[in-house]
Amino acid sequence: MEINNQCVVALTWTLQDTLGEELDLLDEPVEFLVGGEDLFAKIENALQGHEPGDQLALQLEPEEAFGDYNETLVFLEPRALFPSELEEGMTVEGTALPEGCNEAARQPMLYTVTEIYPDHVVLDGNHPLAGIALRLKLRIESVREATEEEIGRGTCGTGFFRVEVGGHGSSQGQTLH
Repeated sequence: MEINNQCVVALTWTLQDTLGEELDLLDEPVEFLVGGEDLFAKIENALQGHEPGDQLALQLEPEEAFGDYNETLVFLEPRALFPSELEEGMTVEGTALPEGCNEAARQPMLYTVTEIYPDHVVLDGNHPLAGIALRLKLRIESVREATEEEIGRGTCGTGFFRVEVGGHGSSQGQTLH
């Protein structure tokens, strides 16, 4: 079966930055809905007309993937407002930030705790891959027709490329594998 809109494709891939550093390896096939919300538009467009066994190499510029890095999504918040168990790398929902945090940060989006200092905590609402051009080598493992349920949901539910958290009308808050 050839890939077209409203089908499900199982992919494996290697994701690298433009310097060749491996960022992600998916060696077990994962299914994505083509024509839904699972994949970036550039990936969907490149897949059209291909079939199982085909391999593709793509370069995604930041605006085609996780967006440009947005400095306005970085907040310094008082350390005393957070529990002592807070660690770098944790994620915090903006709407769950403690009272006393910057009101602009209290958005329905995820923040990553990037640094902890004695007096303040750095919260970053950018996706970790924001501002980075990406190289994606993918292999099409299988293709099948999408079910009515998958089409109705607009997703296979994998959430690798698309997790809509919202915030500031941007592609921020998305997650990758």
